[in-house]
Amino acid sequence: MPGDHGRRRNDPRRLTRFVRGRGAGADEQGGADQHLRGRGERGAAGDRRDDAARYEEGEAVTEGQEGGTGQHRPDELYGRIKGYEGRAAATAGVGKDLVSQAMIRHWCEAMGDRHPAYEGPDAIAPPTMLQAWTMGGLSGHPDRSKAYEELFALLDGAGFTSVVATDSEQEYLRLLRPGERITFDAVIESVSERKTTKLGTGYFLTTRMDVQADGKPAGTHRFRILKYRPTSREPSRPSARSLRPRPVVNRDNAGFWEGVAEHRLLIQRCTECATLRFPWLPGCNECGCQKWDTVEASGEGTVFSYVVMHHPPFPAFSRSGEPGPYAVGLVELAEGVRMVSSVLGVPADEVRTGMPVRLEFLRTDPGLELPVFRVSEG
Repeated sequence: MPGDHGRRRNDPRRLTRFVRGRGAGADEQGGADQHLRGRGERGAAGDRRDDAARYEEGEAVTEGQEGGTGQHRPDELYGRIKGYEGRAAATAGVGKDLVSQAMIRHWCEAMGDRHPAYEGPDAIAPPTMLQAWTMGGLSGHPDRSKAYEELFALLDGAGFTSVVATDSEQEYLRLLRPGERITFDAVIESVSERKTTKLGTGYFLTTRMDVQADGKPAGTHRFRILKYRPTSREPSRPSARSLRPRPVVNRDNAGFWEGVAEHRLLIQRCTECATLRFPWLPGCNECGCQKWDTVEASGEGTVFSYVVMHHPPFPAFSRSGEPGPYAVGLVELAEGVRMVSSVLGVPADEVRTGMPVRLEFLRTDPGLELPVFRVSEG
């Protein structure tokens, strides 16, 4: 119907056979078949660059090049780890729990997803939970194969001891429902040539997991990591004028920052269903309506969750200017929405869940003022 586009919501029950989701988990993105280059860096084959420049641009390099000799000796380690392609990473793995309504509820609460398809007696699991049912948790994965462990041992022994996830791809074949048993098999799908990013030099490893629910294909999950040798860096020295990063202000959140400038914490309210939302969004998660107004927060709240940041040191987030730890809290406002901000008033290691806090506005430097929360109990 005309004018209905802003209110239409996707129904997760209407899956096509091929539905993919991709995401990046690191600053350096890339894969087994692509070079890593930053924006504005040259990549033409005719460029004349020394070996150091090649590293910065993330090109594939040989063992001889990495040593800085300019020779092109074969990468002997790559020849060994390449042989692991196609070998099993996990065989006959079994999810630690059945698909359950409790875990679906926890997931939806964490993600803020209130779609009715995930509730009630006919509930389905959010498709993006596919990986969650196969994870080993803190106790690890007993289903990993000997070949997978050998591959990592080879890389660790050669000094490629660090790891970072770079991207993943999921394919959903059918819906999952509470009570189903998840099983899976995984294969080492590809191993890249040695490549260098700003994180360091290493190899991209891609595994593919085939997931079944009660013995029937449910989806696949490809996961790519970079096993690398970290680039050595000189310790950074705190700047005497270290500044906090500037927020990104756009047309969707400009009203929020205008309120901050007036020392008002504004929450969006849908004019159709009156649902409050934070952070600011162009449309309502409940009904899809794109019309809204605002209400001013009272400033009262409690610490719903928090982390204490120790590393990397960032003096700009410390009131004293020293690179010590600082607390970042997820504060639940009296109005029911939650926001992330600094928690002040007590040492970082004394912040606790449930602490009452009160809004105040902190000028961190002449060009930036932010809403923060101060512990209000004695």
